[in-house]
Amino acid sequence: MFATHTEVAVATGSTLGAMISDNASRFGDVPAYLLGQHGVTHAELRRRGSALAAALARAGLRRQDRVAVLSKNSVQFGEVLAAAHLSGLIAATVNFRLAPDEMIAILQDSEPRALFLQDEYLSLVPDLRARVPGIDLIVRLPPGSTAAPGGQVLDYEELVESAAGAGLPFQATADDIACLIYTSGTTGSPKGCVLGQRELRQVAATMSNEMRTGSRDRVLLTMPMFHIGAMAIAMGAHERGGTAVLRAQFDPADVLRAVQRERIDVLHLAPTMLHSLVGAASGSPAGLSSVRTVVYSAAPMPIATLKRALAVMPDAGFLNLYGQTEVITSGLPREFHDLAEPANERRLSTVGFPFPGTEVRIVDEQGRPLPAGGQGEIAVRSASMFRGYWNRSAATVDTIRDGWCHTGDIGLVDDEGLLRLLDRKKDLIITGGENVASLEVEEAVSAHPAVAECAVIGVPDEKWGEAVCATVVLVPNATLTLAAIGRHLETRLARFKTPRRLVIVEELPKLPTGKIDKKLLREWQSRPEERRTP
Repeated sequence: MFATHTEVAVATGSTLGAMISDNASRFGDVPAYLLGQHGVTHAELRRRGSALAAALARAGLRRQDRVAVLSKNSVQFGEVLAAAHLSGLIAATVNFRLAPDEMIAILQDSEPRALFLQDEYLSLVPDLRARVPGIDLIVRLPPGSTAAPGGQVLDYEELVESAAGAGLPFQATADDIACLIYTSGTTGSPKGCVLGQRELRQVAATMSNEMRTGSRDRVLLTMPMFHIGAMAIAMGAHERGGTAVLRAQFDPADVLRAVQRERIDVLHLAPTMLHSLVGAASGSPAGLSSVRTVVYSAAPMPIATLKRALAVMPDAGFLNLYGQTEVITSGLPREFHDLAEPANERRLSTVGFPFPGTEVRIVDEQGRPLPAGGQGEIAVRSASMFRGYWNRSAATVDTIRDGWCHTGDIGLVDDEGLLRLLDRKKDLIITGGENVASLEVEEAVSAHPAVAECAVIGVPDEKWGEAVCATVVLVPNATLTLAAIGRHLETRLARFKTPRRLVIVEELPKLPTGKIDKKLLREWQSRPEERRTP
């Protein structure tokens, strides 16, 4: 476990708390968070965040105690984060899409003193009381039912009002831990990434610069706030006093309405979400006319999707972000998304240049740097990367070596200095002694006109060790066979990279980040009764 701090210190400019206080003074009347008819201005965020921190302190919490949040996107979620960022409490977020035992495992690991949760998760309270005894306060977030909380569960508004007008009981310092954000668990059980005040303030500055946002700009967040992606985008908007417009979940028709109603300037979407949104807007492209920046992450952008999006939003700039919970790394700038420049089609298959102040190198299995063009693991060093894993010293030592974060991703740096992501180390397929990057195969298969989405994994094979398996979602009314895929890839890929198995599904499993859940895909392949192969 990381050591906690108990001394009181004045917040400095390198904290998230200082950002919140600055916005309250400079942009006090500008909304900080909006969700439907409910919102909170920057001045109100500072006031309510301070009151909440004071109420928690009166209940016995101190700086660097953990405060957990189990909630979909909400204004109150933002207020709990603000209370932590102002005071030096640690916000520990919980993925609401997990199974109950998985949620409880995260809470057992983070050991929060207080838990804020929405009504739909109240059924967990008896089990939580028994299995996570260190939780002193359980607080129900609005909107809640009209019934009294009961069962020693406090009402959120009553808790805030109990300390209305109170100042901060203690203040964050740059050295404090700000958040514990748990990884998606694609390579094992989720690990709590320790992210500090100083590091996250740097993330906010980077995102603000990349999005080019100011106090009049509004970003739409449909990805969950428990994840670093949505949190970073919100912090980037707040870095210059902007507004985060929230949605509890992604629905393309709802997003289209929100863009028009709220005058959204910036969208943050996974490529699959953008694909759905463009489809919803095809009959009324003017509905997205206010959007001037589209930030996408979690996966490369298929050329076909980008072309459709540019046709619907010709004046918008697109920005690809690459990183992990542990470290944000690089971005492909908007000028490289202009398809009038022939070289950009090749550049779109990269994840851009390292952000300012971020170093990237490619290393071999022994951690030795490789020459330009060499393929190996991507290692990153920056002022904004995480400090380690909570309660996981061995995993921390394995990941952070000599100050470099070893990402587990395989890539190379091309002759332009662009970082090309080839695969997750775990997702690299070895078939017949040859290495196959699943991303390369996915891109090639996705170019087939019958394919809407594609995910490629390696599956056990007696002859080849592993066989390349493509799992695809078809466009409406389309058909596809393995032989047709073979003909399509004949001039695109080497034969050993061509899928030997094809599985057609109605929907690919997704993580909250929008990434395809390849861990679950592998589980499906281990259960023959769930395969659907033509």
